[in-house]
Amino acid sequence: MVRYEFADPGFLYLLLLIIPLTVWYIFKQKESQPTLQISSVASFKDLNRTWKEYFRHILFVLRVIVIALLIIILARPQSTNRWENITTQGIDIVLALDISGSMLAQDFEPDRLEAAKDVAIEFISGRPNDRIGLVVFSAESFTQCPLTTDHAVLINLFKEIKSGMIEDGTAIGVGLANAVNRLKDSDAVSRVIILLTDGVNNQGLVDPLTAAELAKTFGIRVYTVGVGTRGMAPFPVHDPFGRTYLRDMPVEIDEETLQEIADITDGQYFRATDNEKLRRIYAEIDQMEKSKIDVKEFSRKQEEYYGYGILAMILLLSEILLRNTLLRNLP
Repeated sequence: MVRYEFADPGFLYLLLLIIPLTVWYIFKQKESQPTLQISSVASFKDLNRTWKEYFRHILFVLRVIVIALLIIILARPQSTNRWENITTQGIDIVLALDISGSMLAQDFEPDRLEAAKDVAIEFISGRPNDRIGLVVFSAESFTQCPLTTDHAVLINLFKEIKSGMIEDGTAIGVGLANAVNRLKDSDAVSRVIILLTDGVNNQGLVDPLTAAELAKTFGIRVYTVGVGTRGMAPFPVHDPFGRTYLRDMPVEIDEETLQEIADITDGQYFRATDNEKLRRIYAEIDQMEKSKIDVKEFSRKQEEYYGYGILAMILLLSEILLRNTLLRNLP
């Protein structure tokens, strides 16, 4: 957005001088006209005024405009390119998603993994200016998508995630450490990991709390999300004949460890027991991270008096030229 302003607007009050100057010119014109007493003006009614009589006032108009332009130049007009609510740097976010077999439990619609994917995609779509990456983990962990602003690619990779891509298990520490590795060299003003799991760490060589300390060292904040209803949940089970049926099994989430990870990294722990609760959790994280951005206003000013100066010079030269040529014989 381009705005115009004056560096020294006080000089603009000098424009008021044009009013008495105009009044003085009008009185001067009346006084300078000669008078002659005659009995009748009938003999003069057919006399036409020449164009010079009308045009002679242009000299005064040009002089007034030149004075006004000079006053504007003294006030120093400037154009300002201004951006509001722009941050110096964005936020880098890595989503660390548990894709173990237990994420197929159907206490969410249609199951935990699909619900987590749908809500995460909504979250990504609502943050177009941030770099976001995706790490998945089960017994092991790998990076599904590095940090990127190409959210279309990220969303497509999200949709391709399936349970069984990695050996089954729950390596929370390895998944968190992988996410930290993706953020440790980032120079963003805020670096965040959203770690979502439904179980207890039972695989991997990295302890979850050790990974949390690593995140703290690099100034990375971790939001942990435990997904699963309380009590029993229907899990898909396969029998020896290849048939699949649901069996109610106890929901076990290591909330104590997830809470401690959040505490160590100055994050927060959430428990999602259904799709709507999970959606509200992501919305809350979204608002918290937006509130942590330093909002500043940047502007670039450019002097604009050059054009006024050129115009004043052209008009002044025009006045001098007219006064000494076409209007030379006028009083």
